[in-house]
Amino acid sequence: MSIEFSKKLTAHETPIPGVVLYDLPVHGDNRGWFKENWQREKMVALGLPDFRPAQNNISFNEKAGTTRGIHAEPWDKFISVATGRIFGAWVDLREGPSFGAVFTAELDPSQAIFIPRGVGNAFQTLADNTAYTYLVNDHWSADAQGQYTFLNLADETAAIAWPIPLEQAELSDKDKAHPRLADVAPMPAKKILVVGADGQLGKALRELYDGETGVEFAGRNEFDLASEDSFASRNWKNYSTIINAAAYTAVDAAESPEGRTAAWAINVTAVARLARTAVEHDLTLVHVSSDYVFDGARTTHAESEPVAPLGVYGQTKAAGDAVVSVVPRHYIVRTSWVIGEGNNFVRTMASLAQRGIEPSVVDDQIGRLTFTQDIAAGIRHLLETGSDYGVYNLSNDGEPQSWAAIAADVFGLAGGQASHVSGVSTEEYFKGKPAAPRPLNSVLALDKIRATGFQPPQVSQRLKEYLGAELSQG
Repeated sequence: MSIEFSKKLTAHETPIPGVVLYDLPVHGDNRGWFKENWQREKMVALGLPDFRPAQNNISFNEKAGTTRGIHAEPWDKFISVATGRIFGAWVDLREGPSFGAVFTAELDPSQAIFIPRGVGNAFQTLADNTAYTYLVNDHWSADAQGQYTFLNLADETAAIAWPIPLEQAELSDKDKAHPRLADVAPMPAKKILVVGADGQLGKALRELYDGETGVEFAGRNEFDLASEDSFASRNWKNYSTIINAAAYTAVDAAESPEGRTAAWAINVTAVARLARTAVEHDLTLVHVSSDYVFDGARTTHAESEPVAPLGVYGQTKAAGDAVVSVVPRHYIVRTSWVIGEGNNFVRTMASLAQRGIEPSVVDDQIGRLTFTQDIAAGIRHLLETGSDYGVYNLSNDGEPQSWAAIAADVFGLAGGQASHVSGVSTEEYFKGKPAAPRPLNSVLALDKIRATGFQPPQVSQRLKEYLGAELSQG
């Protein structure tokens, strides 16, 4: 069979999710032929994952009928034929609804195929002296063999129509002994690791992902962000994503010498360790930022606004954002005025209302509350939809309010009287007290997150639900 020359570089989807067959341009003349077997820029532009190959392997097969597989390995592969021709068979052996899906095709040097981690790969040579070549994005090791998943070439469920019957083909004894599909343990997907999982956001993520084995939670006891050992002792090949839910958020304490050191350690140094890990292992890093990276001079803050933090806390968050931005696969989720499980402004105001206390509350800082359940939902949405990497503002929606106006709403919902809340300026409120400077305008533009299909719920509705749950508990 002759090679078809001068095909256009083209991608063809297959019945197995993530498995893509490519036509490759081969240029030939009377001397032979030449092709770009792997061309990152062109192929990534065509939709091939930028899977960062680490090793190039070649299987040379002397005789037609040599049959190898079906092996699902814990790495991605980009497969092509250097010389000869093969019949390829691929079976999805990953956990999920496509488990057992089959795709077959004949390949010559003018084609290549991308095979994601966990998809079983097999081939049968259709010509003598066939060289089968593949790029993989991890280095082979003896330890990795324990993570392989295998399927018998003769499995009746897959029902692969081998051109040369298996009884006439050249097979290894190991391949003959592999299990049928009914006995195959599917390869689990790579996990999401949530660090800082005992804080407000971590608890919301625990609730959102409750019961899902693909998400692992680590509080300080399980993963100490300040310890290099925590990073060195974990097998990062088993993960796809890190969600960083840890942060130093004591805004006023950060202005003290001790607080400044702690804020930089958690919000910058630890984040740098996470970023380095994400880059080295090609992970997605999700990081939560703050409205405090802005000076509040603009009435609404878009993602593209240059940062201009006023205090130490804001400076550490801005520095952490800059570190994360160098990770190729990153989401920086910028929030404001976070409310979740634990001590917070809404709970404090509800307690004052129930005790008949009439507080003075700042009325010249304007923004929107952000409930942790919606931050968690927004993060999950970005990850599951594969939205473009980058910075996303995420608060709840609705008319911006001052802290005093929010306090009045809480009083009304908690059985008190809104009129019992009086307004005071930030300057007056903090007069004579050690306090960090605060942005007066913290309203975040939500157009970008909405464009991904995520609609942040209204503040008013979430506040009613939150207080309803709080008051019903006592």
